[in-house]
Amino acid sequence: MGTVTPFRRNPDHTIQVCFNRAEIGRIVDLYGRMVSAGLWKDYAIEFRNDAASFWAFRRTAERPEYRIEKRPSAPQGMWALIGEHGAVVRRGHELSAVLAPIERRLLKLVAS
Repeated sequence: MGTVTPFRRNPDHTIQVCFNRAEIGRIVDLYGRMVSAGLWKDYAIEFRNDAASFWAFRRTAERPEYRIEKRPSAPQGMWALIGEHGAVVRRGHELSAVLAPIERRLLKLVAS
């Protein structure tokens, strides 16, 4: 038959940081609500040895409006919300607390 060739592994055996199913579900849910509100148009996901990032763009050709970053080795908290100019907007141990400033933009007052 054929020859099976195994994939080459990373020589230094570092583990890549990634989002688990619940985390990416929460982030993509927020992304979908922001798209339906007309605020975001595109996204990118990056996985590295030290961090995983979700980049949300207003338009494709611009800088990301927000970057949601998971960095397990960070002492101030695993999660960080980084703004368009690279400033940390919020940092913490819980994803929901870090996403709160973005979710506040979706709240609308309804007159009764």
